Order: sequence, then C-alpha cells, then structure tokens
Amino acid sequence: MLAKRSDFGVRLSNSMAKYGPLCIGIDPHRKILTNWGYNVDADGAEMFSMRMLQASRGRAAAVKFQTSMFERYGSKGFAALERVLYTARQMGIITIVDCLRGGLPTTISALADAYFKKDSPMLADAITLLPYYGARSISPLVEEALSNGRGVFVASLTSNQEGASLQTAIRQRGEYEGKTVAYGIASCAQKFNEGCTGMGSVGLIVGATIGQWMKESGVDPASFSGPILSPGYGWQGAEAKDLKTVFKGTKGNVLVTVSRFIASHGPDISQLSMATESISLDIRQALLEATEEGQDDDDQD
Repeated sequence: MLAKRSDFGVRLSNSMAKYGPLCIGIDPHRKILTNWGYNVDADGAEMFSMRMLQASRGRAAAVKFQTSMFERYGSKGFAALERVLYTARQMGIITIVDCLRGGLPTTISALADAYFKKDSPMLADAITLLPYYGARSISPLVEEALSNGRGVFVASLTSNQEGASLQTAIRQRGEYEGKTVAYGIASCAQKFNEGCTGMGSVGLIVGATIGQWMKESGVDPASFSGPILSPGYGWQGAEAKDLKTVFKGTKGNVLVTVSRFIASHGPDISQLSMATESISLDIRQALLEATEEGQDDDDQD
C-alpha cells in the first residue's frame, strides 16, 4: 500500500532528475491561439495543446493543463482535454490538471471518479486543490489519489498578491491556532508524506513571486518533503533571484511552471523546443544555487 501512496512522488522525482525542474503549462489563451493562426475554439485549443506536447517531450518533467481554458468551449472543450490527456499518457509525459477544486464529500467523490480511477475519462497523474472548505475537507480526495498511485498539489502560498491577506491570516482556533492559514495547509499536506522514502506524492502550490511576504507566512519550503509546484516565473514577473529567495534550502523537489513565455515562441516546433530548453536551463541553475545556499547556511550553524 505504501508503494501505491509513493508512486506519483517516485515517478515525478525520476522525471525531474532526468528532464529537470520545468513543468510546461499548456494554457490555450485566446490571444495565443490567434497569434498562432488557430481558431479560438475547442479545435484550436486541442491543436495548440498537441503542439506544446511535442515541444515538451524529453524537455520537461511534466505538463500542466489549465481546465478553464478548455471549459470555456463547453462539452467540446472537455472532449479536447480528454484527447490531449490521452495523448500525453501515450507519450509517457506526467500530467497535472490545474482545476483548483475542493468541496464537500459528494463533490470529492465525483472528482476522484473523474481524474484518478484507471478508467477515468480524464485520467491524470495529479490535480490541483483549493483547501478553503478546510484543509481536512480534502483528505478523502487525497486518500483516493494516493490509493490509485496519483498525486495532488494543494494551494498554500499562491502567486497572486490578493492572496497574501488570506494566506497569512492568523488562525484563531484549532490545531494550528496562532499560526497562519498557509502554515496550517502546508502542515496538513506534509502529514500525508510521512513515512515516504524520497519525495512524497502530496504537494504544495507556492508561487515564485511571494518572496516579500514569505516570512509572514511561517511556511518553510525547505522543510517540505513533497513536490512544490511553483507558478509565477517569467510572464508573471518572477526571475531567477526570486526562485533562489523563495526556495532556498530546498532539495530538488521544486517544479516550476512556465506557460506563456514558451508559447510565445510558437507555433514553430524548433523555436518552441529551443525556448523550452533555454528556460529549463535557467530554472535548473537557479534552483541548484538555492539548494547550495541552504547548504552553506547549514554549514555555518
């Protein structure tokens, strides 16, 4: 059973070791579809996604699909998402569905059927979760993911500035009374990774742009043993120095998502591939320096 619970973390860790810490966000924005000369519809979104998968193969540890970019086209959009997820599985690429879901037990059960079961129509390796029904409200879905060899990423410190006031708010009661909301979420997620050898299967979402209020949150990414999915690099303003600040002392478990910067080089496959390789090297170097700086601090203590 422990092997099943560790499966996603092991597979993602191996992929990151082989291809580096880049996750390519496959987000078919209207503007990008237009720039590429594609129709702004479900067919255009599917064609865009297939081309991004080609550029991702062998160059990124995982890909992440933003469901809202498909959902806008209704049933045809969801059908397109099913097909690109199937293609990614056939190509052996690890998939993350960025649906940011959460809810009550009946909702949770439906999500497990949609994304985690072997015959699920939109089978994915992991999905993203919002824990604001209460961190424990997602426990049944996390258990479903782990028992099926899948993973989740729980939003803890998101890259949008408006989230800071909520995520750094101090809890007034409960197990984490006196700690921030973000700290409680990260601590709950970490419990699922206890007993795992290597990287766990329950991850956090920690934005690369949150360095200025990192200390206020009380969250220490370096002490987290699951994967950390980090948006915000590139188009949203985070640079290499931000990765080194936020993820100082981490040990190879940070997966940085990049979408629009890479997509802006399309639709030419060679240009997409070159952009992917270039940004992957930049991210790898920044995170390597973050790890080394943490080790230097430990040696001085």
